[in-house]
Amino acid sequence: MDISVLNSETAKNIISHLVYDVLIEKGVNQEIAEIVNFLSLSLGLGLLLYLSDVLTRKVLIDLFSKFAAKTKTQFDDFLLVNKVTHYVGHVITVIIFKFFIPIVFVAFPDWVLLLLKVTDVYLVLLVVWIVRAVLRAVRDYLRTIENFRDKPIESYTQVIVIVVYFIASILIFSELTGKSVWTFITALGAASAVLLLIFKDTILGFVASIQVSINDMVRIGDWITMEKFGADGDVIEINLTTVKVQNFDKTITTIPTYSLISDSFKNWRGMSQAGGRRIKRSINIKISSIRFLSDTELEEMTKIQLLTSYIHHRSKDIREHNERNEIDKSVLINGRNLTNIGLYRKYVDQYISNHPAIHKEMTLMTRQLAPTEKGLPIEIYTFSADVRWVNYEHIMADIFDHLISAIPYFKLEVFELPSSGDLKQLNVLKNEN
Repeated sequence: MDISVLNSETAKNIISHLVYDVLIEKGVNQEIAEIVNFLSLSLGLGLLLYLSDVLTRKVLIDLFSKFAAKTKTQFDDFLLVNKVTHYVGHVITVIIFKFFIPIVFVAFPDWVLLLLKVTDVYLVLLVVWIVRAVLRAVRDYLRTIENFRDKPIESYTQVIVIVVYFIASILIFSELTGKSVWTFITALGAASAVLLLIFKDTILGFVASIQVSINDMVRIGDWITMEKFGADGDVIEINLTTVKVQNFDKTITTIPTYSLISDSFKNWRGMSQAGGRRIKRSINIKISSIRFLSDTELEEMTKIQLLTSYIHHRSKDIREHNERNEIDKSVLINGRNLTNIGLYRKYVDQYISNHPAIHKEMTLMTRQLAPTEKGLPIEIYTFSADVRWVNYEHIMADIFDHLISAIPYFKLEVFELPSSGDLKQLNVLKNEN
């Protein structure tokens, strides 16, 4: 036998019976000596483990903290935050405990094997926790890098953690049962159908996370709308099974990740990147208020600065056309004429074009839609230069405040359904007559 092994075994034997031998020499009963010996060794081991755990963690954390403070990278800071050194310190303590099990429990040989197995299982779990803590540190560090900030990093870390737990489960099974790893893997193969059913959402989520990332469908920070789930807000987290959306009322909606592949949703990222948010709204004009304008009315409207040049130019073209074709202008309908709705539409177009909050490089249009029972819609189709929701609403309100207020200057009326006050007024007039 190797002398070093012999010396090691001899040293262990001496330590395990140290108190016992002393008590026996002093004439103490054998059973009492065994109990006192066990309690003494347990107390000594407990104190040793406590000191070892405190000292190793303190030394490791202090040394690593000083090291992290001197480095420029933030990765080591995240290792500290996620308690990697804390778990590593526990590993040292568990190894010490494993070494002393045969010594402390020398009088209980049946316990030694059980405690060694439990210690090995705990060591496997500690390694898993260390790996998980490192992965979390990697995740937090990548989130500080601009190129990774909007990527579904959480999904990938969760997949790796699942794989690590799977491997750990196999090792723990092998340790507790005494059977080989391949026995467990063979059993898993037979139960694969059940496992697929149990982990269906996880598998679907994993596949969906890959597709979402590869196709760049959703990023953290994107504004998405998914009516099926009542989601309308910013994506704050993408993980293996769920996507969390913080709605504009600050509620949180959780969407299964695979629903982003199987269902339809709207991503507003294109609007944000383009730098313009669409304004598409109509004003309904009362059709009975639409008419041709006389020369006197046109002259009055030349005072509207946005239309002065246009009215002069168009009036000249129309007059030359009518004279060239000998149009009888004693009846206003003959020939070409300017209308109040046409001038209003031109005014709206000019006003929007000159508005400082409108994106000038994107579509800008004022158009007339088909007449309906609610009047003639004049639609404004343009984009605000500010995509932020509150500012966008202020811009749109400012534009339509002005455009609606300008309607009477063109001898037009806005269509609106009669209110109860209008009906009462009609009834009063009817009674007076």
